[in-house]
Amino acid sequence: MTEAPGLRSRITGRLTDAGYAAGWRAVRMLPEPVARAGFDRGGRFAAGRDGAGVRQLRANLRVATYGKLSEAELDELTGRAMASYARYWQEAFRLPTLGIDRIRRDTEVPGREHITRARSEGRGVILALPHSGNWDAAGAWLADWLGEPFLTIAERLKPESLYRRFLAYRESLGMRVTPLTGGEKPGSEVLREWLNDGGVSCLLVDRNFGSGGVPVDFFGRPTLMPSGAALLAARTGAALLPAVPRFDGAGWRIQVHPEVPVTGEGRLAARVGTAMQAVADRFTEGIGQQPEDWHMLGRIWADVPPDPPRRAAPAGRVR
Repeated sequence: MTEAPGLRSRITGRLTDAGYAAGWRAVRMLPEPVARAGFDRGGRFAAGRDGAGVRQLRANLRVATYGKLSEAELDELTGRAMASYARYWQEAFRLPTLGIDRIRRDTEVPGREHITRARSEGRGVILALPHSGNWDAAGAWLADWLGEPFLTIAERLKPESLYRRFLAYRESLGMRVTPLTGGEKPGSEVLREWLNDGGVSCLLVDRNFGSGGVPVDFFGRPTLMPSGAALLAARTGAALLPAVPRFDGAGWRIQVHPEVPVTGEGRLAARVGTAMQAVADRFTEGIGQQPEDWHMLGRIWADVPPDPPRRAAPAGRVR
C-alpha cells in the first residue's frame, strides 16, 4: 500500500517539531561550556561533510573576502563560519535561560544613539539586519533596552506546531512577531500601522526571497535585496537604520549605523533603490570585519552557485 503524501508530510512535520522540542530541552540542561564545545565541534564536523549549504557558504565567503584567500584559508574560514552558525543555534536553544542580566552585561551597541534620536522625534524605527551573529540575542537586548516589544516578521514555518514553538520562543525574548502570510492582516500592513504609531521593527534584508527586490551591488557583485524596509520608511517616515550583529568573545556586538535617507526629491522607486544600496554598503563594511559570523548558506548572487564537492574540485582552482 502506498502512503498518502499528506500523511507522510504530517508525520515528517511532527518528527521535525519533536526534534526541535527535544533539542531545546536537552541543550538547556547542559552546562554552558559543554554545550558550546559540543556545538563548536558539530559545526566544524558539518563543514567537513561538505554538504550543499556548506559549499554555498564557502562560495559566498569567497565573494565576501574578494577572492583574496587561498583555498586552504577559505576552508579554514568556512570551518569557523560553521562553528559560528552552530553557536547561533546553541544560543537559540539556551537563550531564554541565560537571563536578561547576562545579555545586558555582555552586549555592546555602538551607535544606539541613532535609535534614541529617532525615538525622541516621535518617529518609528526600522533596523535592517543581515543574517549575522545572533539576531535573537540582539532582539532580546533591544526589547529590554526599549522597555517594550519591537515587531518583526517571519515566514510561516511548517508544521504549524513548529511555527508556534518559534513564535513562543521569540515572544519570550520580548519580541512581537507577525507572519508574512496567513495572519489576520498582511504582514506589510501590520508593520505599517506599527511604524505609524512610532514603534520599532527589525527586518532581515540580506537575502531576497520574493519575486521582487531591488538591484544592489553587494561585495562588488550585483544581486537583489528586498525593498520592503526602505518602502516602509518612505511611507511612514520611520528612520531606516542598518545594524550588523556579530559575536564578541563570549558576548555580542551590534553596530548601529546612521539613518539612511529615503525621503526627498525624485521618484519613490529610485529613492528606495538608493537607500537599499546604502544598506548593502553598510552590510559589506560590517560583514567584512568578521565574515565568519555571516551565516549565509543560501544563494544570493545569481552568478555564484555552490562550490562543487571537494572531491570533484580541480586542483588549484581560482575564481
